[in-house]
Amino acid sequence: MATTQTPLTLTLTEKAAAEVRKFMAEEQVSPDAAGLRIAVLPGGCSGFRYSMNIEEKPADDDIVLESAGVRCFVDGFSAQYLNGVTLDYKSNFQESGFAFENPNATGGCGCGSSFTV
Repeated sequence: MATTQTPLTLTLTEKAAAEVRKFMAEEQVSPDAAGLRIAVLPGGCSGFRYSMNIEEKPADDDIVLESAGVRCFVDGFSAQYLNGVTLDYKSNFQESGFAFENPNATGGCGCGSSFTV
């Protein structure tokens, strides 16, 4: 059974939640059990990079929370870097995709997919 070990605030905007729900529907997973795994992994040009996947269920030691009607799964390592993060979905003429607004980041890279703390 997944339990919340540490307080974690993670916010999905309505646009981001709508996109996640589209991906969940495409993968034909149950929104009642499945969720969006958000993780921070070592790597990228600035030290850490974000990772997102749709998963059918949380791991036993995940922090499970809900934002904008989407279940989110976060491992203990990632939680320390994701507290206070807002996940948005941005779309314009040149590009579209998920964007992390991370108050914990002290720097980032030009491509926007990695950060430093």
